[in-house]
Amino acid sequence: MKILITGTAGFIGFHVAKKLLERGNEVVGLDNLNDYYDVRLKYGRLAETGIVEKEIEYCKLVKSTNLPDYRFIKLNLEDRENIQKLFAEEKFDIVCNLAAQAGVRYSIENPYAYIDSNIVGFMNILECCRHNSIKHLVYASSSSVYGLNAKVPFSEDNKTDSPVSLYAATKKANELMAHTYSHLYHLATTGLRFFTVYGPWGRPDMAPMLFAKAISEGEPIKVFNNGDLSRDFTYIDDIVEGVIRVIERKPNEEDNYKIYNIGCSEPVKLLDFINTLETCLGKNAKLTMMPMQQGDVYQTYADTTNLEDDFGYKPTITLKEGIREFVKWYKKY
Repeated sequence: MKILITGTAGFIGFHVAKKLLERGNEVVGLDNLNDYYDVRLKYGRLAETGIVEKEIEYCKLVKSTNLPDYRFIKLNLEDRENIQKLFAEEKFDIVCNLAAQAGVRYSIENPYAYIDSNIVGFMNILECCRHNSIKHLVYASSSSVYGLNAKVPFSEDNKTDSPVSLYAATKKANELMAHTYSHLYHLATTGLRFFTVYGPWGRPDMAPMLFAKAISEGEPIKVFNNGDLSRDFTYIDDIVEGVIRVIERKPNEEDNYKIYNIGCSEPVKLLDFINTLETCLGKNAKLTMMPMQQGDVYQTYADTTNLEDDFGYKPTITLKEGIREFVKWYKKY
């Protein structure tokens, strides 16, 4: 299959692209390489897949030096003209849209970035899929759509109409937009509500990397809500396995709009997560207890029954195993 994956300089997109290439697919990766976090990490991920930094130019397809079926293009999702041109020329079979302006807290500081990328950009993806006979659009949603929902575990049939951040609101909007296109144009769409993902090459703005850095350097860790938080931490390899299963299965034509939770279904207390990091790093953390942070939620807990029933998805990597692999990479990086 020929697959477009957006966000391949990002954490999940990088790993998904590598795995799809290993399985014999032709992949075109897309990313705008913005500076939301240190771009050196993004260029490092690209280098792992044979994309040479000095070869990258806006709207230019770059061939991988070590993966013959991989090419990369630097492009903004909101660049309608060039996105349309890419689709028309490349004739993809499947699109996996993992690109988005990420981060709950940053959406409070810079709201327009989320509208440009997550709303306008996603609209461009939908239109291009509609007009280019794309067989299946798989896209990233988020557990943040559950917002103030107090019922746990979070199930796909829970209400998601109380977002507490603009980021969450844009992800909910993506699901509604996809539903419209599935209904009107019979475009097969599958949204994946990601929970907290961690592992090698992870994002530096997320807790695992922030905590590992602070512990390693003897700096204090800000622990919000005095540590009374829990997260559905899922190791990247388990997440990739689930995404690949969804991408590779032909959707049911009679039920062409799907939403799935993708997580571990075993929430971990934040302080337990920090303790596991301390053990693997061999250093104790300095904790600074803080009140609840604006736009945050108390817990995330995925009910993944539907993904398990339809795709046989079942995470296998324990927190201790996952943190050990993450720390091994972190020390090397």
